[in-house]
Amino acid sequence: MLELRRLRLLAEFARRGSIAATASSLGYTPSAVSQQLAALEREARVALLDRTARSAELTDAGRRLAERAEEILVLVEAAETELSAHADAPVGRVVVTAFPTAAVAFAPALARGLREHPDLTFVLRQTRHGDGIRQVQSGEVDIALVDDWSGKLPDQSPAALKFFHLRRDPLVLAVPASHPMSDPRQPVDLQRLREEPWMAAPPGEPSRQAVERLLDTVGGARPVPWEFEGLHTILSLVAREIGITAIPALALVAGDPGVAVRRIPDCVLAREVYAVTRAASVRRPSVAVTLRAIYAAAREVQPAPPED
Repeated sequence: MLELRRLRLLAEFARRGSIAATASSLGYTPSAVSQQLAALEREARVALLDRTARSAELTDAGRRLAERAEEILVLVEAAETELSAHADAPVGRVVVTAFPTAAVAFAPALARGLREHPDLTFVLRQTRHGDGIRQVQSGEVDIALVDDWSGKLPDQSPAALKFFHLRRDPLVLAVPASHPMSDPRQPVDLQRLREEPWMAAPPGEPSRQAVERLLDTVGGARPVPWEFEGLHTILSLVAREIGITAIPALALVAGDPGVAVRRIPDCVLAREVYAVTRAASVRRPSVAVTLRAIYAAAREVQPAPPED
């Protein structure tokens, strides 16, 4: 009999491509992953991994079983969903992961919305960009809050995932409250701001790419932003008059009297915010009630409105 937990490990190994990456993804040690996969080979009575001193890869049999493992895990979850759908109230543990600004912005409303379900244990974690969908696929989390600057994420993702659109999050200009352009009577002119000290996330971060696309519209050589980890760190520096930035509006939910927010004329740069879960999980009462709370939180959250 093939053990379900080991099949999950094999499926994750197929996605990750190495024992070390599989262990990191699932929170095990590499030794534990290797031992469990070896045990699965004994259960299957066939070699699933081709091991060398430094690496391991799936054999043909391993690839076939990994594909079946994905199907089996989906069927098991569907069966669990059908059983739990008959429960009178949501119970158990629901794990949600979110990109940092969504975690900060949505947490208060989520906590209030889920308090009426005493048998539900709610866990909210922050995750790096791009990890949320992978964690939903692997079963590490039940729901992920993800952002998409491309407008193509739902179409490019596996059919086993279901996307729920929550809100559009536009790019806005954030300057110190003492800055001349904080005055709403003063038109926003990016050309006049070219020589200002711009701040942005490190290269490769989606918000950094949005800032670079914005600055490209000004013409000429693009200013090189100072780099800081975390949008809230950048906002704290704007409030201290260190520099200026363009930032998704959702990062401004907490508000700061030291920061003035301006709408950027003719700017269409924005990200879409989604809740993502496995399609087989949607009918689970615990997941369904959490999705409803996420929807309510997305409507309730109101970033500081930008001045025209």
